[in-house]
Amino acid sequence: MTRNGRVALVTGANKGIGREIARGLGQRGFTVLASARDRQRGAQTVAELADDGLDVRFQQLDVTDEMSIDAAADQVAAEYGCLDVLVNNAAVANELEVPPSLTLLDDMRRVYETNVFGVVAMTNAMLPLLRKSDAARIVNVSSRLGSISQLAAPNSRLGLSMAYGSSKSALNAITVQYARELADTQIKVNACTPGYVATDLNGHKGTRTPAQGAKIAVELAMLPSDGPTGGFFDEHGPVSW
Repeated sequence: MTRNGRVALVTGANKGIGREIARGLGQRGFTVLASARDRQRGAQTVAELADDGLDVRFQQLDVTDEMSIDAAADQVAAEYGCLDVLVNNAAVANELEVPPSLTLLDDMRRVYETNVFGVVAMTNAMLPLLRKSDAARIVNVSSRLGSISQLAAPNSRLGLSMAYGSSKSALNAITVQYARELADTQIKVNACTPGYVATDLNGHKGTRTPAQGAKIAVELAMLPSDGPTGGFFDEHGPVSW
């Protein structure tokens, strides 16, 4: 049995922003399934969050492995019966600031496998469980680097990162597709940008903390029934596509 019946699954939750999203949802009373590929790192994260009195449990999961995803969905179904929140946070990046003309196709494929295809695979697998919730929320952790309008602006200060940036543009488009399909349901689907957060992804060069970056994802996971769907947000409000 869960503490209050609300269950959230966060991908890539063993460190960085994902870890702080798991913490934030746990602090708001969710039973949080903190997923990671690495069992040892995931278990360590869960143990540390549990020491803070949070109901956080480790979920073995590789978003690029269909068998792993199916096994996780079966486990959630068997243990909880439904899922209230899915946060698609897991992401990888090639070396940032690589010019498009020097971007390797293998890097593009690797990044898209996690950042795009992994999100579709996870969402499709978990959707039957999300439909069983009274008010499910799907949150896709995107990036301002995925904003085409901001990247195309003449005075844009966004760096070039074709593999990572375009994967987040695709993620934004995917968010809208799911939101339109689910518009007549209680499920809300939104994307968010955490800002320039210091994580392993950028060599810890970011200017924001993981806790600051996680705030908007937690807020979108807690949206009321009259909240938005199909949007792209940061902590200050809507972000241009």
